[in-house]
Amino acid sequence: MIYEDPIYWNNDVAYYIEKTHKLTPDKPCITIKIPFDRLGLDEKMDQVVLADFALREWVDQINTLNELIYNRSRTDKENGAFYCFRPTNVLLKRNVSFVEVISEKWYLCIMITVQLPFKDNNKAMRMLCKMLPKEVEKFITSFDLIKLNTALKLVKKQHMIREWLKTNGYCAFIGNGSILPRNKEKNGPLEGALPFTSPEDVEVEIYGMRGMGIKRGVTVITGGGYSGKSTMLDALNSGIYNHIIGDGREFVVTDQSAMEISAEEGRSIKNINITPFIKWIPNSSAEQFSTDYASGSTSQAANIMEAINYGCKLLLIDEDRSATNFMIQDIKMRSLIKHEPITPFTERVRELYEAVGVSSVLVIGGSGEFLSVADQIILMDNVVPKNVTQEAKNLCENDKPHERIPHTNWERERKINTDHFSSYPQGSGTEKLIVSTMGYMMIGDEQIDIRGLYNITSHAQLAAIAFLIRKIAINKQDRHILLHEKIKKALEDMERDGVDIVFSSFFPGFERWLELPRINEVLSVINRMKHLTFIQPEPSEQL
Repeated sequence: MIYEDPIYWNNDVAYYIEKTHKLTPDKPCITIKIPFDRLGLDEKMDQVVLADFALREWVDQINTLNELIYNRSRTDKENGAFYCFRPTNVLLKRNVSFVEVISEKWYLCIMITVQLPFKDNNKAMRMLCKMLPKEVEKFITSFDLIKLNTALKLVKKQHMIREWLKTNGYCAFIGNGSILPRNKEKNGPLEGALPFTSPEDVEVEIYGMRGMGIKRGVTVITGGGYSGKSTMLDALNSGIYNHIIGDGREFVVTDQSAMEISAEEGRSIKNINITPFIKWIPNSSAEQFSTDYASGSTSQAANIMEAINYGCKLLLIDEDRSATNFMIQDIKMRSLIKHEPITPFTERVRELYEAVGVSSVLVIGGSGEFLSVADQIILMDNVVPKNVTQEAKNLCENDKPHERIPHTNWERERKINTDHFSSYPQGSGTEKLIVSTMGYMMIGDEQIDIRGLYNITSHAQLAAIAFLIRKIAINKQDRHILLHEKIKKALEDMERDGVDIVFSSFFPGFERWLELPRINEVLSVINRMKHLTFIQPEPSEQL
């Protein structure tokens, strides 16, 4: 038996080589492992921040390597190339940069893939054994501990703000000086944009940072066209994750369970109780509603009910992405339509907060229906926010109060029958797993439309969701499973043991990069599967 050591060393730096996929032996994956002591690192520092910082610094080194070998007259396969994941501006745990302890020695690890030049072994050896180690040494020499400490301090302050919000009755915060509008590439602040300034009467100070606090409850953001309403909601949506220095939204901090909710016409829905919003449906059951092609109103109702099941405590809703008949019904239409099955969101939004603690931030520009049920109303006046709560309430003083509707039951979770939960297409002995750039994910017989999921940050996060679902599907032991606890356990394992534990090199077409997702998005993908059977659990099984 011939033993091939997958690790080669250059001084005290290790290079671990493995196949990216069995069909691409000319494109290996290499994990560079640099000892902490070479970089002057402290074992007690935040590993996610360290790994994120190192990856962003390393991307510049990869650019230098490729400039040295670039030949525009040849393809990468002919010429050779180095590849590295380019992160967005959010801070996440990834498989491409992480910390590992080997024989009690700590290492910073960075993963790359390399396209070896076709039929040019000499160049391949030069790329791997000379050029790459030389660039790694430059990376070590230029590693900026002062810059790293600045990144660590920023994240520490972001965490402190998040904890303050939890204990002081707030669901979001926008720091003064934030740049909310994005540039054309959507990857940074818009040059020349007006910095955010909080209205004085809703301004709070959190550990020396002043800005607008959004209290739990119901908040309406209103204003004219192009006034910055949707931009503010988009910023709040992005605030579920910490952002890096220079993003402009570093101090936009939002409840990490928040979800942006919209109408999603055409999505698949399986066995969900939408009676809080849809009282009855012809030839169907609103209590156990299923369809392969939902309408705008039924899809938005299902999206809200599912979000509550995930543990979401903040809904972010833009009327431009919503079904009008789901959101509101004015007095004239109530008088005209005698048998309306839809209970509009205006009539449930307060109950959502008072009964189950789910707050809402709503972008509303075309109807005053929400003004009377809101706790806080922010007017965007040419991108400048103003608190107009009292003025809006005065306008509602003479409104005829709506008839109080009975409170409803807000269910917590469903379980699935695992008979059709598989990465194997029916009758096939080969697994199928594909993440399309067109907004679809394919697992076994499922083709899942994921275009309506607004909180997924990257293709790498989508890939991680696909691999995680596949792992749960192939490891199923019971015929009925509670998805929430299964996925929570899988994510905890990825947090502890590394995001890469779900990866499989069996599937072609995947890049090697993975980013840790939230449980919300994993469950959202599964809830859009058309072949699964969802079952309402017994009361004793509720979480």
